[in-house]
Amino acid sequence: MPLIVAPINRPVKVMKILTDDKTKKHLESLGVTIGSEIVILSQSGGSIICKIKDGRMAFDKNLATKILVA
Repeated sequence: MPLIVAPINRPVKVMKILTDDKTKKHLESLGVTIGSEIVILSQSGGSIICKIKDGRMAFDKNLATKILVA
């Protein structure tokens, strides 16, 4: 399922990232890799705030639909 519809406050695992190579490399440098665990902290106005490892990150709606999690 896309990250945008994942449940809040439950850990999910990144299964696939459906973006171009430049964006994939940028996300990997920030800790968003296939197999990494993400917890959605909040959703508002089309953006999502997630906890990845020890940090927090915000994704817009377009990018959140391209990150598939399970």
